[in-house]
Amino acid sequence: MQIFVRTMKVHTVLLLSSMLLFTNACEDDDHDDHEGHTDAEGFILEDESGNEVYREFEGAMSGSITLSVGETLELSVHFLDHDGEEIEHDDDHDEDESSLDISENNTSIATVVPEEHEGTGDDHHGKAIEVTGVSAGSTNFKLRLMHDGHADYTSTNNVPITVN
Repeated sequence: MQIFVRTMKVHTVLLLSSMLLFTNACEDDDHDDHEGHTDAEGFILEDESGNEVYREFEGAMSGSITLSVGETLELSVHFLDHDGEEIEHDDDHDEDESSLDISENNTSIATVVPEEHEGTGDDHHGKAIEVTGVSAGSTNFKLRLMHDGHADYTSTNNVPITVN
């Protein structure tokens, strides 16, 4: 019986040690392989004048999009880090690796189309959406930042749109 207990102790220690090493290896992979991925906790939509129209951060939201039938708004999309600060893109970062995806939108009220946004002056290249009022009413949409076939970020809330 004592041999069995000793053998079980040795196997248990080996098993727990292996699990610990495996767990640490997985955590290292998750943290070291962020190249090309955006670790966002929220986003801001800004109009062409730089005014904040909508913000979502860690699930809390403020603002909404309001426009008239036939009106088109171009809104730049700025993703936020865990401190609520805009995530700056490195010059080495390939913007073509990620794209915006829009879903859960009633296109009979408003269309929301992702587009590449090229800034001028000190602005950097970035993501943008174009919202066009189609008919009076309310709708909303979900925003996702896609990379390599999966979402790096998905909005927690649907972004509200009102068309007058």
